[in-house]
Amino acid sequence: MEPIRREDSDDLFEAVVSQDSVMRWLATGRADSRSAAKTMCDDHVAHWTRHGYGDFAVRDAATHAFLGRVGLRNRAQHGVDLGFALHPRAQGRGIAGEAGGACLDLAFRRLSLPAVFAFVLPGNRSSIALLRRLGAQEDGTVQSSGLNCLRYRFTPAAAEHVVDDDRAGLQLIYAPGPGSPDDRAALRDGLPDPSGGDGPGLMRADKQHTLTAVSEGRPVASTGWLLRDMTFDGSPRRAAGLGGVLMHPDYRNQGIARTVISVAVEHARAAGAETMILQCHPDLTPLYTQLGWSRLSVPVIVQQPDGERRSPLTTVIYDLAGLPHPTTSVDLRGLPF
Repeated sequence: MEPIRREDSDDLFEAVVSQDSVMRWLATGRADSRSAAKTMCDDHVAHWTRHGYGDFAVRDAATHAFLGRVGLRNRAQHGVDLGFALHPRAQGRGIAGEAGGACLDLAFRRLSLPAVFAFVLPGNRSSIALLRRLGAQEDGTVQSSGLNCLRYRFTPAAAEHVVDDDRAGLQLIYAPGPGSPDDRAALRDGLPDPSGGDGPGLMRADKQHTLTAVSEGRPVASTGWLLRDMTFDGSPRRAAGLGGVLMHPDYRNQGIARTVISVAVEHARAAGAETMILQCHPDLTPLYTQLGWSRLSVPVIVQQPDGERRSPLTTVIYDLAGLPHPTTSVDLRGLPF
């Protein structure tokens, strides 16, 4: 299993996109063209860049023949789902189960995701049986890609049967509470707060949850968040305030911060957040818009010891529930984060 590359488009076409028996269970419902396979590969590569995880090309260990794709896909209003599409010759050989188990190991043991979903058409009995063997539980129905699908949910227990003794790579660790001050100091390594929150002199709230990326036993990145009832255009909304995104200088430009942010969003979703909200220095806004966040142009009110004030920071949000963006104002109903 290797992350899908743009160069895999012809293989993806031959193994998956040109196969009616495979595509009938996917979004298009029918075989498609080489250009469609190229677009799919481009989307897969972009997903890896944006989240740090995604779909894998599955190849035969002996012959290196392309067998299909299996992986984790982050959907803004659904969460992370496990999907697979294998050439007919690769079906019935346990390959999807082996590859799916590896993806669940990545999701729960490496990324510390709180849940993984799977969406399947009601008539796809073989996929439903596979999901159950992997430990998925029925979780109602959902509209996915315009189709009425059964939804299945995996929890971290689904990866308990996987033996993984390799701890040399990057691993994300979730913990309740604001995290260790020593870890935060080590991550800054003498540099100023990259969120820009210290510049305006704002007092900020302690985080309720922390996610830390560890490599070879040392913290290399972290972020924290809190859940709070905030007010959007005068109406209450359950929101998660993300803040304290820190990256050790030696590990920058490797996509680690993107993965940490992506996984933090999924924890907030699992806890019932309808919207993520973050405040940062304007120079950092492009990072978040590339990750699917939207910049707000309305006033944002924060609490400080001397009373309410309008926040001087740039505010971006990430929608989790299909709710409208505010058009008049946002009140954080407490200290910023």
